[in-house]
Amino acid sequence: MRRLRRLVHLVLLCPFSKGLQGRLPGLRVKYVLLVWLGIFVGSWMVYVHYSSYSELCRGHVCQVVICDQYRKGIISGSVCQDLCELQKVEWRTCLSPAPGQQVYSGLWQDKEVTIKCGIEEALNSKAWPDAAPRRELVLFDKPTRGTSIKEFREMTLSFLKANLGDLPSLPALVDQILLMADFNKDSRVSLAEAKSVWALLQRNEFLLLLSLQEKEHASRLLGYCGDLYLTEGIPHGSWHGAVLLPALRPLLPSVLHRALQQWFGPAWPWRAKIAIGLLEFVEELFHGSYGTFYMCETTLANVGYTATYDFKMADLQQVTPEATVRRFLQGRHCEQSSDCIYGRDCRAPCDRLMRQCKGDLIQPNLAKVCELLRDYLLPGAPAGLYEELGKQLRTCTTLSGLASQIEAHHSLVLSHLKTLLWREISNTNYS
Repeated sequence: MRRLRRLVHLVLLCPFSKGLQGRLPGLRVKYVLLVWLGIFVGSWMVYVHYSSYSELCRGHVCQVVICDQYRKGIISGSVCQDLCELQKVEWRTCLSPAPGQQVYSGLWQDKEVTIKCGIEEALNSKAWPDAAPRRELVLFDKPTRGTSIKEFREMTLSFLKANLGDLPSLPALVDQILLMADFNKDSRVSLAEAKSVWALLQRNEFLLLLSLQEKEHASRLLGYCGDLYLTEGIPHGSWHGAVLLPALRPLLPSVLHRALQQWFGPAWPWRAKIAIGLLEFVEELFHGSYGTFYMCETTLANVGYTATYDFKMADLQQVTPEATVRRFLQGRHCEQSSDCIYGRDCRAPCDRLMRQCKGDLIQPNLAKVCELLRDYLLPGAPAGLYEELGKQLRTCTTLSGLASQIEAHHSLVLSHLKTLLWREISNTNYS
């Protein structure tokens, strides 16, 4: 036993003998510096966590402002009583992407829901107590007292024409909006109901929900109060975005996004089924009942799906009507094409002679979706399908030019892709 202890003693002390012993104080200083640096970085991360959370997650502010307007009789809606009087709307996880876009998972009437509310005016005011009256003046200012239902109908129709284009289907959409405004079914639209619906129409995603309400791949609208509204619960698939701090989501590299999707995402046949739904969604956006829509931020974070692996668009904030994109881009001053961008990736060519952006986009929705599907479908694809699928996706990503000029080719490529994927999973349990 003594020999063993002596051997251990020699092994432990040997590295610190002679020259190394002289460097021991220097090593201690380095260790102290490393520990200090670790403490500093850890403290900074804790600070960032709580400061970003308090800045991004302000659902309580949203609820206080909305309920203040409801109690004053300025706004109304199908959710107001449960939200403000009965406390039956449960706010759960904060998913807000920005301070002005409050997004929470929640529970209402025993259903998983997503709660969405905008508080730009409240956040921009210098003193919070002034937030509610400022919001009343800025957001809930139209229509004014004395506006007839005919005038409100014309006002709504003009707004839709400006944002969706002059389409023959818009009068029917106006009728649906007025029907939704009359949530208590008393066959009249009160001033509070009209103010609420008008405020909701100013929210880009709400307008998209109305326009795509008959489509199976957009979330269903469940209720509203003022400009706060509830949709179906957050689809599966964007889980890694929900787990991360909202401030850190944009900092996550796209490579890591893809790796997380492959490691923790569904099996390949389920991914194929989800991809088919995404391609069908692209079809729905192209020349639908209420015009064409552009996907101006195409990321995996928006690829959601239900419990049965049917595709659901996780976020419609970056899906924009063609008329809106054209109005923003056409005639805009530019020096090069990089000056002609709407959102994240809706790009138009720059006329360098006139130094103005053109209204037509360079890359259609399908080409951007196919770029996404290369990373989503090729890893883990069946060996017999891999080469043909890769070829089809490469062809798809090269689609370019004016959307009106490639319509036939666009439809053909999309049809080939869907057929290829369905053929692989149609006779299995995954279909």
